[in-house]
Formats: sequence, structure tokens, C-alpha cells
Amino acid sequence: MEQYIVNGKVFLNGSFQEKTIGIEGGCLHILPKEEKPADGAAVYNAEGKKVVPGFIDVHTHGAVGVDVNAASAEELGKIGHFMATQGTTSWLCSVLTDTKEQTIWCINEFKKHRKMENNGANLLGIHLEGPFLAHEFKGAMPEHLLRDADVELLKEYQEEAEGNIKYLTVSPEIEGIVDAIPAMKELGIVVAIGHSGADYDTSMKAIENGAASCTHIFNAMKLLHQHFPAIMGAAMESDIYCEAICDGRHLHPGVVRLLLKTKGLDRVVAITDSIMAAGLPDGNYKLGVNDVVVVDGDAKLASNGVRAGSTLTTGQALKNLLKFTGRPIEEILKLLTENPAKLIGVFDKKGSIEEGKDADLVILDEENSVVDTFVMGKQITR
Repeated sequence: MEQYIVNGKVFLNGSFQEKTIGIEGGCLHILPKEEKPADGAAVYNAEGKKVVPGFIDVHTHGAVGVDVNAASAEELGKIGHFMATQGTTSWLCSVLTDTKEQTIWCINEFKKHRKMENNGANLLGIHLEGPFLAHEFKGAMPEHLLRDADVELLKEYQEEAEGNIKYLTVSPEIEGIVDAIPAMKELGIVVAIGHSGADYDTSMKAIENGAASCTHIFNAMKLLHQHFPAIMGAAMESDIYCEAICDGRHLHPGVVRLLLKTKGLDRVVAITDSIMAAGLPDGNYKLGVNDVVVVDGDAKLASNGVRAGSTLTTGQALKNLLKFTGRPIEEILKLLTENPAKLIGVFDKKGSIEEGKDADLVILDEENSVVDTFVMGKQITR
């Protein structure tokens, strides 16, 4: 083994156990009690700490002064490094609806980044939030760039991305979307529904056709009414995953508890939906083409005061979820690990501590604050 993590309480099979983890070739191994670290090997002492799977963020627009829509390959690395210090070991870069030229530019910077050495979270792929979204629930989307379903455009993007567009947010009521979902899935893309005022039947048809998730549930969508359950009712009743921004602003703690009670712990995915202001003080920032003002950590569009992403980190999301729900960490961890891994199809390698999986690990102290992070077995320098 190249390295060992010893004396920690390792989250294994749903509980914390005293185990030694060996790391070799970027993969983790659960060692038998009798096996001791080899002489001269690197040893990380996790005494008094928890060792948990690395967090996976499938929806984020940036951090530390970098906006994904304008991020160079190097700047994507800057986001990834900051995220890793907060417990994120894998992420998707979320490209806000933009021009075709700028979207392709973002895709090319992603490809360049993937070829670089990395001291941060592993960028697994691209999330396109749009452009097939409803005008009425556009949120921070530039309205003039929203459009009807266009599978040929999506194919062009996916070919340019060499298959690395992993996740796509669409509005079910947009012309052609429901019927296009199977073709989108054939491109290797997980489809989420959101930014939508779709009625219940249309939303359910999108789910029947293969939509697997709902983008930031309760936010930027028509809310449930007892006579018109709409997209929110369909998302809550069905078995699709629901993204949740647990910053205490996008969702009231009581709503978080209701969501978990309704959907179950296996169908909620904690996201940050963070913007470039994450990790930085209040001030003026950008989200795609939008001007954003952050006051007391709350990000809103300068033009109309609509909330525009968050300044949340995955490490803080974990602490918020524990506080909001009163549930034990053993139950909450899957919202940041197993569930997102299953949603985007990487659970064979990530999302849990199991023999032979990628050594993506987070070290937590007694207050569940992130102390250290390992990405593919590499300890991230701060």
C-alpha cells in the first residue's frame, strides 16, 4: 500500500467502525485487523475523527471568484481545489443557459481541464442548466436564449464534449421536450426537470419517458396546489431524485424535513447550486450574464432581487442537514454521497467506502467539520 489511514471511525455499511484503510493506485482497501501499515509507508492518523465517503456536488456554478460560464481550464481547477477543502471530491460544472458559442467555449475549457494535473475535486462532467427551459420560471436564465427542444443542438454539444455532458435540466412543458427525453438519454445524459410551470400530467409523462431527477425542488417551479399538483406534485409523488439546496434560505428547515419524510432518504440529493461568491465575502458578483449582489451570504439578481444560486458548500450543507433534521449523520451522509453517485451513474466507483472503490474520502472532526480530503487517494493541500 502507498498510504494508510489509521485510528479513525470509518463509515462502512451504514455505521462507523474502527478500520484501517489502505490506499493504492487511487483505490481504497479495507484492511483486516491483523494487518499493520508497512514500515516506512505514509500514515494518516485519524484518531478521534470520522472517515466518510467524499461528497459529490452535481449542481454548482462556481466558487472563489470564478463563474463556470467564464472559467478557463485553470480556473475550473481553482473551483475544484476550493470545493475539495470543503469536502467535495467529485463535481459537475453547471453551465447556465448561454449562447451557443459560449457554451461550446465552456465545453472546450472543460476538456482542457481534464488533461491537467489536479489538486482538487475530480470534475466528472458537465451539467447543462438549459437552454430548454420555461420563460415564466427562468430564475437567473437569460430569457432571450431560452428555446424549444433541439436534440440536434444537444448532439452537437455532446459530440464537442466527447460524451461528457452527464446531466441536463429541461422544462417538461417546452415544445418537444417530453418526446425528446428518450433521445437525450440515448446520448448518455441524465435528464432532470425544473425551472417549470408544467402541469401534473405533463410532468408525469416526462418522468415516464425517463426524467430521473428534479432540479432544486420547490425553487423556480410552480408549487403544489390541492387541485393542481403541477410539476412539484409529480416530483414529490414519483420515485425520481430531488435536488435540495439546504442553505436555510432556499428551503425552510421544516420543508427539508417534509421533503425527506415524503421522498425518503434514498431519493434526495443535496446540492450547493453555488455561484462564484462561495468562499468569498458579500459583494457584487456574476452568474453567467447576470449581475448578482450578495448580502449576508444571500445571492440575488441585481435587476429584480430574485435569488440566484447560493454561497453554500457541501461541508456546510452536511452541518445544516444535521441541524435541520435532527437525524444522525449515518442517515444524512447518503444525500451527499451515495444518492448523487447513483443519480449520475458513478456508484460503481464512488459514493461509498467499499473495497476497490476510488479513494475519495473526507475526514470530519467531532463537530462534523471537514478537516482533510483525499481525492483518488491524494491528500488535498490547503
